[in-house]
Amino acid sequence: MENSGGKKVLLTSNGDLISINIARHLAQRGCRLVLMGNEGQLLIAAERIKGSLDSAVSIDVVPLDMEHDSEGVFHDAVDKARMLLGSFDAFVSCYSYEGKMQDPLCLGEDEFKKIVKINLMATWYIVKAVGKAMRDQKSGGSIILLTSIIGAERGLYPGSAVYGSCLAAVQQLARTTAMEIGKYQIRVNAIARGLHIEDEFPVWVGKERAEKLVSEANPLQRWLDVDKDLASTVIYLISDGSRYMTGTTIFVDGAQSLVRPRMRSYM
Repeated sequence: MENSGGKKVLLTSNGDLISINIARHLAQRGCRLVLMGNEGQLLIAAERIKGSLDSAVSIDVVPLDMEHDSEGVFHDAVDKARMLLGSFDAFVSCYSYEGKMQDPLCLGEDEFKKIVKINLMATWYIVKAVGKAMRDQKSGGSIILLTSIIGAERGLYPGSAVYGSCLAAVQQLARTTAMEIGKYQIRVNAIARGLHIEDEFPVWVGKERAEKLVSEANPLQRWLDVDKDLASTVIYLISDGSRYMTGTTIFVDGAQSLVRPRMRSYM
């Protein structure tokens, strides 16, 4: 893919399979990475990525508590990442917290605040800090916000009212921010991924039942493959090949969202 190798990329991660696989694919293509999130988890993940590749790669870790109340803490963490990389070519926001599926009327205050802080407020603070850095370095950049179809109008799922609302807000953030900071040659896009078998909804339904029914209701007859299905889209949005794309949400969901009513009737 055009000019994605050698890019300097900040990626937030909670150590989940999706974000770590994206990081591995970026490292494999020669990107210099800083992983941001839980330091212990990400140090282990970075060593595993390095050990899985044949060539030497650059992966650093910057610790950050995504539930912190102070915007300054996020700014300082982004500044540390910038010093490690020298500048930012791209920021990939992967850190998320879904929580357990439950009736919204039963959701406790602490859990509500945690979902909002991690999925919306932390994303906003980091986008703002990275955007300022990209503006000041005068070379533009690409911001990629990973969400899921749970935040989209055609991908509603029960038990995820607050999480889905936060993801919808992040998708809107991609559009509005792209309009505002495009003058600095900063592109902002979102990805709405499909669900994989370890996500809360398939687990809630029951994995065996979910595997059986997805083959009957989904056009591609499977859930998202966390290793193979997302990285290429992230790489494209980082690359110069997407230099005229901004303010959009790309659905990488195997048409899960298109057949959501059908899936619901099956489940």
